[in-house]
Amino acid sequence: MPNSSCEVQANDGRAGFPARSSSRRNAIVERLIVAMLFAASVVAVLTTLGIIASLVFESFRFFQMVPLSEFLFGLHWSPQTAIRADQIGATGQFGAVPLIVGTFLISAVALSVSAPVGLFSAIYLTEYARPRTRAVIKPTLEVLAGVPTVVYGFFAVLVVAPMLRSGGDWAGLSVSSESALAAGLVMGIMTIPFVSSVADDAMIAVPLAMKEGALALGA
Repeated sequence: MPNSSCEVQANDGRAGFPARSSSRRNAIVERLIVAMLFAASVVAVLTTLGIIASLVFESFRFFQMVPLSEFLFGLHWSPQTAIRADQIGATGQFGAVPLIVGTFLISAVALSVSAPVGLFSAIYLTEYARPRTRAVIKPTLEVLAGVPTVVYGFFAVLVVAPMLRSGGDWAGLSVSSESALAAGLVMGIMTIPFVSSVADDAMIAVPLAMKEGALALGA
């Protein structure tokens, strides 16, 4: 009996040694992974701080050359100026009002396209479409969200802008290739998946009892 107990203890010791070594290896691997994750997060934070610092530094240099009042209330934007001593350029005008107005104009055109199309598609997919139809149309709409913005810009320059210019010539109107209409139309197409997805999620989240109550009240 004593011999058998000694053998059992020896066997337990031999069996426990690989388990302890395996646990040590796992702990080392986990520490390495945690260190890699920490390094990645530090790189992300430092990159963000670097971008912010460069923007602040360049903005400070810019407003040393251009008064803040001219930038905020100027009505002309022509940033053709020399930024180094060895360069030759015009005086340059840096009024931000045309940029702000152009942004609102393009946004209005884009919303006039994406809001009705996205909302109506979400209503159809939520209330009327069959499950098979929804399974086909929903991923197809979301594919538009994965297209890079550079592709949309390329499409606007090569297809939409010439089409609008030729249509304007046919109607007797002068439409520029760099018009806000072309940019707004393409931006509206680009934002259709976002509007449709948000509206779809909002309508799906409405409880059935509330929906039936709204229908009972004449909605």
